[in-house]
Amino acid sequence: MIGPDEVARAAERIKGHTRVTPVVAGIGGASEMKLEQLQHTGSFKPRGAFNTLIKGPVPKGGVVAASGGNHGAAVAYAASRLGHSAHIFVPEIAGPSKIALIERTGAQLTVVQGAYANALEAAQAYEAETGAMQVHAYDAEGTVAGQGTVMAEWEAQGLDADTVLIAVGGGGLIAGALAWLGGRRKVVAVESEGTATLHTALAQGPDAVIQPQGVAANALGAARIGQIAHGLAVRDKVTSVTVSDDAITRAQAQLWQETRQLVEPAGATALAALTSGAYQPMAGERVAVLVCGGNIAPDPLG
Repeated sequence: MIGPDEVARAAERIKGHTRVTPVVAGIGGASEMKLEQLQHTGSFKPRGAFNTLIKGPVPKGGVVAASGGNHGAAVAYAASRLGHSAHIFVPEIAGPSKIALIERTGAQLTVVQGAYANALEAAQAYEAETGAMQVHAYDAEGTVAGQGTVMAEWEAQGLDADTVLIAVGGGGLIAGALAWLGGRRKVVAVESEGTATLHTALAQGPDAVIQPQGVAANALGAARIGQIAHGLAVRDKVTSVTVSDDAITRAQAQLWQETRQLVEPAGATALAALTSGAYQPMAGERVAVLVCGGNIAPDPLG
């Protein structure tokens, strides 16, 4: 099982390739927030992408990834910076702004009909045909260890909280956080009602499958939680809550109105657990929020 040693090694690998993102005073009941949407390509995803590619080796066929948008942009960006070719497969629901973001990296892009699962099938077929290196969006050790560097970095910045709220899609980000923390802080998994992979798996078992839908589906829209994330969540008895689409869009608006941070629905999902009351802290409990993605659609500046 991935632990802090793997995350620490990932942090050394990606140093100089990723940004140290800022921590600011929280809103809506949060003691503080880490603004990971200010990472390269607008999400935390380059951490896992750089860790995977630097750890390598990358074959002559380059790299391939399936993504709802953010992971694809991150892999394409990392591949470009490291001198590798990349082919990214995304579903139609990725939306024009994330598709344009990937195109700007120079990667080859294929838009697939259907959802993330369909893009993953196409990426796997491409991998088998070309020998390209598959960079999984969330259920691979390199990805998870890279995402865990968010939490390692945050603690180095002086994280002062008992509890951290983290949005969950396929589970790479929360798995990385759990791997680093090893139970030292409480972690709360927050999902939209339409993308509740972990919440469903904790109730029904790790093979539970959902049909992703709603405002956050193009970023949190995995059909099944990753095995790594599920195992760590069970080990650490993670608290899991869900929030409505309305709660997410209200949290988006609050982030803009009070902090001038423009984020996508997935980026506001963790905060929505506080502002909607889905998660109610105990008296004196200090709760921090990870803001994870800023690729809003449509792009407000075109």
